[in-house]
Amino acid sequence: MKSRQEQLKDKITAINIKALYRKFSSKLSLSRAKNWWDRQSLQSLIAWSLGTLLLGVVLFSTTLIFLVWKGFFGPLPTYAQLANIQNNQASEIYDARGISIGKYYIENRINADSSELPAHLIKSLVATEDARFFEHGGIDIKSLGRVLIKSILLSQERSGGGSTISQQLAKNLYPRKEYAFFSIVISKLKEMLIARRLEKVFEKDQILRMYLNTVPFEGNAFGVKIASQRFFDKSLDQLDVGEAAVLIGMLKATSYYNPVRYPERAKERRNTVLNQMVKFGYLSADSAQTLINQDIKSNYQPESHDLGLATYFRAHLRAEVDEKLKAIQKPDGTTYNLYTDGLKVYTSIDATMQRYAEEVVRAHLKSLQKTFLKEWKGEEPWFTKDLREKQIKNSARYRHLEAQGFSEEEIRKTFDTPVKMVIFDWDAGEKEVEMTPLDSIRYYLTLLRAGMLVVEPGSGVVRAWVGGIDHRFIQYDHVKSKRQIGSIMKPIVYAAAIRDGIQPCEYFENRLVSYPEYKNWEPRNSDEFYGGYFSMEGALTNSVNTVAVETALEVGIEPIRQLAIEMGIDENLPGEPAIALGAVDASLWQMARVYATLANEGVRPVLSFLDRIETADGQVLVRPEKKTDVNKRILNRDEAATLTHFLQSVVDSGTARRLRYEYNLNGAIAGKTGTTQNQSDGWFMGYTPGLLAGVWVGAEIPAVHFKTTHNGQGANTALPIWGLFMQRVQKNKRTSRYMQGSFQKPVDTLLALLDCPHYLPELPEFFDSILDVEQLLEFSQVAAEIDTSELKDILRKSPRKDSETLSEYSQRIREKNEKILEKRERKKKRKKFFDKIFGREQ
Repeated sequence: MKSRQEQLKDKITAINIKALYRKFSSKLSLSRAKNWWDRQSLQSLIAWSLGTLLLGVVLFSTTLIFLVWKGFFGPLPTYAQLANIQNNQASEIYDARGISIGKYYIENRINADSSELPAHLIKSLVATEDARFFEHGGIDIKSLGRVLIKSILLSQERSGGGSTISQQLAKNLYPRKEYAFFSIVISKLKEMLIARRLEKVFEKDQILRMYLNTVPFEGNAFGVKIASQRFFDKSLDQLDVGEAAVLIGMLKATSYYNPVRYPERAKERRNTVLNQMVKFGYLSADSAQTLINQDIKSNYQPESHDLGLATYFRAHLRAEVDEKLKAIQKPDGTTYNLYTDGLKVYTSIDATMQRYAEEVVRAHLKSLQKTFLKEWKGEEPWFTKDLREKQIKNSARYRHLEAQGFSEEEIRKTFDTPVKMVIFDWDAGEKEVEMTPLDSIRYYLTLLRAGMLVVEPGSGVVRAWVGGIDHRFIQYDHVKSKRQIGSIMKPIVYAAAIRDGIQPCEYFENRLVSYPEYKNWEPRNSDEFYGGYFSMEGALTNSVNTVAVETALEVGIEPIRQLAIEMGIDENLPGEPAIALGAVDASLWQMARVYATLANEGVRPVLSFLDRIETADGQVLVRPEKKTDVNKRILNRDEAATLTHFLQSVVDSGTARRLRYEYNLNGAIAGKTGTTQNQSDGWFMGYTPGLLAGVWVGAEIPAVHFKTTHNGQGANTALPIWGLFMQRVQKNKRTSRYMQGSFQKPVDTLLALLDCPHYLPELPEFFDSILDVEQLLEFSQVAAEIDTSELKDILRKSPRKDSETLSEYSQRIREKNEKILEKRERKKKRKKFFDKIFGREQ
């Protein structure tokens, strides 16, 4: 055996031999390579280099394609998944005639059917985006080279048209993701593979339809159907060739080619599309030139949950629909989603009447706001220290800063620091200003608000719902909010009296009374007129508070409370006589039920607004039952007819008479004005035989109110909105039917009981002679000839003298009225004369 030293020597020798061999081999390989290289021409070397590079690219691409196909970068959709693909669709809300009034959505998209897509829209798309669309199978080989150069080598996101429509559809359906490397390349490969599968699953026309339904536009809008409505206010079938070219041109860069913001850019791009159509034979050169010479006439219709028609109604409807959908499952077991499943929600709203209501509310309040601010002249007596603190701490800004851990001192400082903000504006709708958050609070406190609800009293269906002035800035819905109702409570008091057997012509003394049992409460009339006697109709016509309270005490508070609840006020009502004057909090919705009961001849209808909910393909999911069995008779026909008769008098000669002489509304109208303490709330509830409308006007809180009764009373704040609305309803041929017809008249025996003067200066207990009776009748006749408001003013200024007989007093009252009328007529003539001289005639 070899020694240990010999073995070590052998190992070293072996290692040296291997090293020498490697060195020799390396030199030999390099020598051969060098010799081979030296023997090649330059052209051969270039060819060899390119071939090697190409082989590398092919191997790399093949490997990458294989990895993409196998789902290494995320699974590709299967054929079955593609066949059942669905994109998020907005659910659409329709009025009673099938007119769209809004949507619920995460992505604002309404899919168009193939039949809705005009041929020139398809042609402009194909000519511009994919001229060989009908020839390839999802991948256009001729364009692939350009894509490889621009996208792969230059890493440019926009590849200048290399993607086919099918590939673009794949991109829309499956948005691109970021990867650790080669993100654009991987995304392009995925789109190609998906495009191939799409072409095998769908026909060409289906791919075109799907693509046009998924293309994104600005403002979270998707699809050409939405774009057509937004930029031109047209349905797809109404688009002309030029407008279709604008939309297709926008696909390259929707913001850059926006026709509203950048009309010249959009025009240039449109013209490119038109030229492409000429190039591929889809449009004649002459037709294209005619269109090219035209400017773009867009009609932009912005859209969001807070814009458009019936925003407050849509917000309320959403909650109710969501609740109903919870109980319904899809075939796959999941529940329906109002924001993504493209449902169709049909309502009772009349879009025309809704638009009228919103427009008149805005127009009147804009004018009324000026009166309010002028009246106070910068004073803010309501903005006390306590209110200031309450408003600050209830603000979203305060809660947000507090949650972030800011100190009280830091938060207070932010409220006194001016910042830029967008606020509501009566003229522009909104405006950007710089003000302190505290001034913003003060600004919104003084903004007047309104609510309006329009229903058919017979069926109970809602035709219009206005919850406020602008849902973007103020979400509080004044159809549902509760405020004191004032004198619109009085018909319930007199209905309870009629129910109790009190005769319509029973008279109540108009006197100022203090009630010790109610903490010396002393109800006063708004005009401070006292004396004489009023019938119930006369007291309601002139909204006499003292008589309403006396009537309530005679009937009893509890019967009035119970009747109010039965008619629709489902809140806790006070058990005090102040209930007669409307010291009750109720909503416009509740008061609509009350007055609908009167208008519906004593039967309280169930108010409703949801007709049905359908799937996108028309399957009915929800159809609420007509609740006729729930409709409840509250008053008998004679009682209801009596109250309607009273309320007609309010319109014809009482606090609502402006409807006749100022708004020129004819026909049968019944209604009641209402004003609360300090003019904090103005109300008007009015109805015709076919339509009921209620209006409330006020500020955010009752502490903010008008300074004077003249400006703040319901007859000046709420009634004009009703009058302006009904004017439009009356002028519209379709809706004018609501202003026609007549109320159910009381029976003849009841009419006889209603035939008595509204007011008597005195109420003798017996008559000394026939002459006394004749004189009383003469006075009643004179009083009936004079407008009730004028009569009250005359009686106040010209009281009866002690030595004057009733007949003499009647004659003096008549002469006074004639002088007033003559003076008014002279004034009219003078105005007409000077208007003519100064050219002010209309």
